Amino acid sequence: MQSFRKIVAIEDPLINAEARQKLGDYADKVIIYDDLPSSDEEIINRIGDADAVLLTFRTRLGRSVLEACPAVKYIGLCCTLYDEKSCNVDIAVARERGVTVKGVRDYGDEGVVEYAISETVRYLHGFGDRQWKPYRCELGGLRTGIVGLGKTGRMLADAFRFFGSEVHYFSRTRKPNAESAGIGYLPLHDLLSVCDLVITTLPRGTVLLREEEFGIMGGGRMLMNTSIGPTFDVAALKCWLKGNSDSCYFCDGTGMGTLGDELATLSNVFYTPAVAGMSIQSTQRLSDKVLANIRDFLAGI
Repeated sequence: MQSFRKIVAIEDPLINAEARQKLGDYADKVIIYDDLPSSDEEIINRIGDADAVLLTFRTRLGRSVLEACPAVKYIGLCCTLYDEKSCNVDIAVARERGVTVKGVRDYGDEGVVEYAISETVRYLHGFGDRQWKPYRCELGGLRTGIVGLGKTGRMLADAFRFFGSEVHYFSRTRKPNAESAGIGYLPLHDLLSVCDLVITTLPRGTVLLREEEFGIMGGGRMLMNTSIGPTFDVAALKCWLKGNSDSCYFCDGTGMGTLGDELATLSNVFYTPAVAGMSIQSTQRLSDKVLANIRDFLAGI
């Protein structure tokens, strides 16, 4: 099997120590940066003459970088690659230049589901410092709406149904298998009008909740975001939270993105700074898949 001349991880690739060491089996030289580059110029300097680049969802590779780094022939995303539109690498430009872009899927879903269940239970029962209703509630009977029914969304739907919640979903495409399992489809506005808890599980950059949608949700509702970055218009979210003190927004470090300072003053934002999908098990799954993508590329698969 052939190997790369140089692999450069332009930021912390989030893989484990064993996988970092294993990268040396696939390249003559490996360089790993553990901080985030501050500009395109710094990214270009880090890549240099490397023919393979690793990065996560936190850094963007656009046309200017790709054109300035002609040696690159492989880009490995150490994160989920949903589709070309939501990717932080300009895949269209990469394709023009004959650069292969590979990502991974299905490595952090279990932790996300555990986060969603645990945070909801704490709030319903008042196990923390806040409680949804004056009386404690169980998940049984809670009306839960899942917006986006990919792998994570389906796992969330199944988990909440296991605990007795009434679960509905909205997706751009209907999911007959989910519906046959008892997960009911509703148009987005109908889902927002009837569900106590709304969980968004959408590709990065997908914004579905705006002023009209928050108006439909009204008060006494819970919104949880498990996506990368916001799935809503930020001004509309803030207006909803300020106008409905009995409503709240849940997110982890991935869902918060760069909004930490902007939302910090809102008491009904329940922010968990950890990344829900990051655990020793998910890191192992991510590491295995990142290395498998490299091996497949080098083997011509």
